[in-house]
Amino acid sequence: MSGRIPQHFIDELVARADIAELIGTRVPLKKQGKEFKACCPFHGEKTPSFTVVPDKGFYHCFGCGAHGTALGFLMDHDHMSFVEAVEELAERVGLEVPREDNQTVRAPTPSEGLFGILDRACQLYSEELRNSQRGRDYFKSRGLTGDTAAKFSLGYAPDAWDFVLRHLAPSDAERMKLQQVGLVIQRENASGHYDRFRDRVMFPIRDARGRTIGFGGRVLDKGEPKYLNSPETELFHKGRELYGLYEARQASRTLTRLLVVEGYMDVVRLHQAGITYAVATLGTATTPEHLSRVFRICQEVVFCFDGDRAGRAAAWRALENSLSFMRDGRQIRFLFLPDGQDPDSLVGEEGKEAFEGRLDTALPLSGYFLRHLQDQVDMTKPDGRARFRDLALPLLGRIPEGSFRDILSTEVNRSAQIDTGLVGANSSHSFAESFRDGSGGRAGRGSVVRQAIRTLVHYPQSAVQAPSSEQLEGIDRPGIPLLIELLNDLQENPCANTAALLERWRGRPDFDPLFRLASSEYPVDAGGAVRELNEALHKLFPERTGQRLDELLRKRTREGLTEAERTELQGFLSRPAPRADAPGHRT
Repeated sequence: MSGRIPQHFIDELVARADIAELIGTRVPLKKQGKEFKACCPFHGEKTPSFTVVPDKGFYHCFGCGAHGTALGFLMDHDHMSFVEAVEELAERVGLEVPREDNQTVRAPTPSEGLFGILDRACQLYSEELRNSQRGRDYFKSRGLTGDTAAKFSLGYAPDAWDFVLRHLAPSDAERMKLQQVGLVIQRENASGHYDRFRDRVMFPIRDARGRTIGFGGRVLDKGEPKYLNSPETELFHKGRELYGLYEARQASRTLTRLLVVEGYMDVVRLHQAGITYAVATLGTATTPEHLSRVFRICQEVVFCFDGDRAGRAAAWRALENSLSFMRDGRQIRFLFLPDGQDPDSLVGEEGKEAFEGRLDTALPLSGYFLRHLQDQVDMTKPDGRARFRDLALPLLGRIPEGSFRDILSTEVNRSAQIDTGLVGANSSHSFAESFRDGSGGRAGRGSVVRQAIRTLVHYPQSAVQAPSSEQLEGIDRPGIPLLIELLNDLQENPCANTAALLERWRGRPDFDPLFRLASSEYPVDAGGAVRELNEALHKLFPERTGQRLDELLRKRTREGLTEAERTELQGFLSRPAPRADAPGHRT
């Protein structure tokens, strides 16, 4: 059925779901007080740090940071889409998913046959490989076995302009689907289409659920381009996907390390050698989306690059994109191979044990960071060391606060021969970076704005008894826009619990910070939450008056006031001064 799922239904669904029961069918849970504990299903660990909080409706891992509601768990653990997760959860609680009417014309969705036609193409290419001596000879020359070819569903696209068209497109509708997924190209100056992949060995690219979403094709002779990928489609985004990730997760449900290489053949040959945690980017630099996916699975990443100039450039881009992900407990290392070698050839020569020995000696991110920047300057001279520190400072600012940044900052100062303590990074004024939870940040309750937001996260219904947010407008404090939006949303559309509130923020920048607030301790009951929220808001309201007064006084001196502004200013000045102990008194 088409149409948008109403938000009120998602709120009700998440509020009614028994998250402990749902997760307990997939992960052994042990009750501890009001919560449940387990070893995290998203990263390998021996000491349980995965917590399920039934009364708030969410889970959180204090080891890897994984978190979510019942819907989020189905999406992350069972690799479902959002709609599939909603339908699965609705079936569990006995609800029918409603849909809002949508009369506008919309593009076909992936569920309307696109996955199916890609899977059929994958089968077609695999069958052709079995029938093609040319394709089989190529893979044999690269040292691959039939079992490996079957595991990765490798195939062959023959040297024909209409191979896929003849087998998979009996109608115009099917041809349009083939064009949507990038398997055929429309002719520029004539009607009709032609196959994108011709005389190439084929590497199917799969999503987390094992569905084919695109292809990589390698030319057999000296044609160009050597590797040809599917274009960007509604199913395939090369900046998000990692080749071999599905196969790696099939090989081990508790991956502790991922090895990121550059080529399809590197991944396939490494898996054949028993290094089944190898994945590859798809002809692009490592992106934040790649890293976000990786660190939801494990806490250690080794990047493997050729030792030439192109390899070093790719490694540095990977490091720059990795800095914002370097939280305490995570490891990123870099392995540079000998000249003329790649993972495919090297593992073939020396085998699994020797290759993994190289991984164990890979350069940690901190070592590569320092070495690369030192190579840019003359560290024997004061101006060179100053330049080194200038290059390092903005990069250090990208690293989240914590032990790793402190230690690396100290190393930068030591290398620059500066004894000034830790390098400070400019603080951001965004809400997402202005608070820390109790597990790793500053102690205490934080700002008044943070207190108000935390109260709303733990007790969304407290907003119903709170004053309007109008008096917050214009206050210049981190987090004020989010606080206003939370109050307005919850007063207009109240929701039952924390999980329902969090689901409304899914996919937005404040989603993760709100989850961390939800995971922090808040030993207050519902009545106390109402009192705390009102107290926090009444501390903030006078700030708007003070800021507006300052603004009017500055404008009167600078350019003069309108009649309405003079009246407003007179009203401010005629009010009695607040007592020194009054809430919000400005000193």
